Amino acid sequence: MLGVARNADEKTIKDAFRTLAMKYHPDRNKEPDAESKFKESAAAYAILSDPKRRADYDAGGHAGVDASMQDLFGGLRFDDLFGGLGFDFGGGLFERFFGRRAGRPESGANIEVDLSIPLERVRIGGEEEVSYSRREICAACKGNGAKGGTALHDCPACKGTGERTRSARKTKDAIIIQRIGACPECGGRGRIVDAPCPDCRGLGSVERVERLQVKIPPGIEDGMALRVPGRGVPPQSARGVPGDLYVVVRTARDPRFERDGADLWRTEAIALTDAVLGTALQVPTLTAPMELAVPPGTQPGTVLRLRGCGLPRFSAVGQGDLNVRIEVRVPQRLSAEERSLYERLRSLHAHAGRGQS
Repeated sequence: MLGVARNADEKTIKDAFRTLAMKYHPDRNKEPDAESKFKESAAAYAILSDPKRRADYDAGGHAGVDASMQDLFGGLRFDDLFGGLGFDFGGGLFERFFGRRAGRPESGANIEVDLSIPLERVRIGGEEEVSYSRREICAACKGNGAKGGTALHDCPACKGTGERTRSARKTKDAIIIQRIGACPECGGRGRIVDAPCPDCRGLGSVERVERLQVKIPPGIEDGMALRVPGRGVPPQSARGVPGDLYVVVRTARDPRFERDGADLWRTEAIALTDAVLGTALQVPTLTAPMELAVPPGTQPGTVLRLRGCGLPRFSAVGQGDLNVRIEVRVPQRLSAEERSLYERLRSLHAHAGRGQS
């Protein structure tokens, strides 16, 4: 299940689940089977971390665990395992996979925004501001859309249901087809206002621009989503809870490097003579320039590595590398002296070849 021994203690089980969850979390791993593997590891942790369920499982396998998936996760605090990372390892994720938990109030819609950050922020982490817009309940009318002191009444067209039913008969088969949609008179609200609220123009909600600081962990992977609970769309019901905000982090383009996980890549072009004789290059890194030795006889496409000069490895120890791909510049225009030297070199190679044959 989690790859642990049958007598594994609580810490070993927790560490094993954390490792698998970080590996297969759908916001990090886009492989087709990542979601199913994440579900399997979550279910395994839910069973093994509970003494009674663990005993039931040991006695009868999966059949011995008499619980639905929702009940299985009901008493666990997944956020405690991943606190401080800002990722959706909590209730929102498990509702997406295993359905809404019984008794949980209706929530508003989630909002997803992209945030582009430079490589330097990926390297050191820290806070970044994200700006987005969301609709929230109008404070002036408390969401009913009516101007203060004016009345609301049921829509006469739909009698307060907010729906309009249209029927059509197919005479050949004597079948009646009904189509149910939002009432066009009240826009599906079921209520008519005598005088619209001037602040929201009768919509019951207004659009606000939100700005907040999000914490970026060092080494955050490209495309990873940070979850900010309760900063999504407000619920329609007064008893509901707001949705969540998902900040999808993208690595900004950097003209110096290409990112590949924790590794960085860069291309350096050198002269043909330097490839033959060897040279030393001053290569930029995320901190300070470093000298890179190019050995004699370096071939085009050779990759030289500056170890530890990449990005931090997210949720792991160590740094990635800076990989430098070598391109060799072949001169297109030669002076008379250069041509004479190259011809002499070719003649030497020809004589050397005949001497070896």
